[in-house]
Amino acid sequence: MRKTITLISLLLSALFLRAQEVLPAPVNIPENSVSLLDFGGISDGVELNTAAFARAFEALEKGGGGRLVVPAGIFLTGPIALPSCTDLYLERGAVILFSPDKKDFFDGKKVPPCISASKKHDVSISGEGIIDGNGAWWRPVKRSKVSDTEWKVFRRMGGTLTADESAWYPFGLKHYEDIAPTWMAQEKLRTHLIRFSDCERVNVSGVILQNAPKFHLVPQRCSDVTIRDVFVRCPWNAQNGDGIDIMQCVRVHISGCTVDVGDDGICLKGGVGQKGLEEGPCKDILIENNIVFHAHGGFVIGSEFSGGMQDIIVRNNTFSGTDTGLRFKSAPERGGLTQNIRISDICMTDIKDESIVFQTDYVDRPAGGKEKKASNKNDFVPEFTDITISGVVCRGCNTAIRAKGTLETIHGISVSDCVFFYTDKATDIDIPGMISQKNVRMISY
Repeated sequence: MRKTITLISLLLSALFLRAQEVLPAPVNIPENSVSLLDFGGISDGVELNTAAFARAFEALEKGGGGRLVVPAGIFLTGPIALPSCTDLYLERGAVILFSPDKKDFFDGKKVPPCISASKKHDVSISGEGIIDGNGAWWRPVKRSKVSDTEWKVFRRMGGTLTADESAWYPFGLKHYEDIAPTWMAQEKLRTHLIRFSDCERVNVSGVILQNAPKFHLVPQRCSDVTIRDVFVRCPWNAQNGDGIDIMQCVRVHISGCTVDVGDDGICLKGGVGQKGLEEGPCKDILIENNIVFHAHGGFVIGSEFSGGMQDIIVRNNTFSGTDTGLRFKSAPERGGLTQNIRISDICMTDIKDESIVFQTDYVDRPAGGKEKKASNKNDFVPEFTDITISGVVCRGCNTAIRAKGTLETIHGISVSDCVFFYTDKATDIDIPGMISQKNVRMISY
């Protein structure tokens, strides 16, 4: 009888988790198709194609939408804006390369993303080509993260060193003009490779995204987002080189992607303070069958999530060579509430620091800038709770589980049916009871 009850309980549990999988609605793109070459596109990697992209999308928009095909070749360009009901399709061998000249982006006040869509619907980027943000001309570099040979390459570009020579900024370059009076002001203008804002039905599939000036793929306040079979890559030391950052979106499915980047791999963010709370949570998110190589974290929540995190499933992912595996980070003034987060069947190898880490005193560490102090205010304090983690197998980490905070900020966390091979500490947990463990094997040398 007891076995029957247990089986029924497991089946009901499985059905409950299955019911949380709210998959996004697909994009609707008309059959109409045009080539960038028909609008003056030149694939020599020298001529600027900004106007050609604008003309092509204007024609598609007037015709009710459709697909813009980018054929094989290198298409140098400034910013691209997608209208509703359009698909930017890159054929195999096609490279969209964004200009290293910041003046090709700057409108006198701000710098738009390399590719963007704002308040649109049914927008898509697909194909087999490469989208390259030329980020080396935008990103600062920490001296401690590059070899002597690499450092000399950056110095030959010109640029500016901080007073203590701990960082290099692409300000005062030999061949391109600045767009701000100081390196600090210009750094604030650094933009994302792809950003969708307040859009309905978004698709990104098949393409390679690389060398973003900042983050690579950023849907924010969007609904029904599908990200499938995308390869995101940049140097391991790329400053703020996040892979996929989901910001306060609803109904998101990320699957079959490969990420190898300089900062967080697949990350969920939820806004800061009152504004974040008003804009709402990340909700109904399914992240499965992805591989993350180098990243600060394989799967990450935070640091800002005042809007909250709800109904999130993360399963069947592999993290190989990340700094941390499952990373939960925040601090007062930027925290929120997590609800119904289910993480299962994660394989990890060669994790530099912690396999699982909870941190509630996170601070930013900008290149060449002063480290910001953690706030001691009681507003928007993070509350990591209602999180279950099971089926993790980690071969190689410094610490298996780390949790830094209070019982008010970290509680209701369960870790079960896991195996951790660690080299330093099994656990580093501030207060007993923060994280419950069941059938967890801790193994070391």
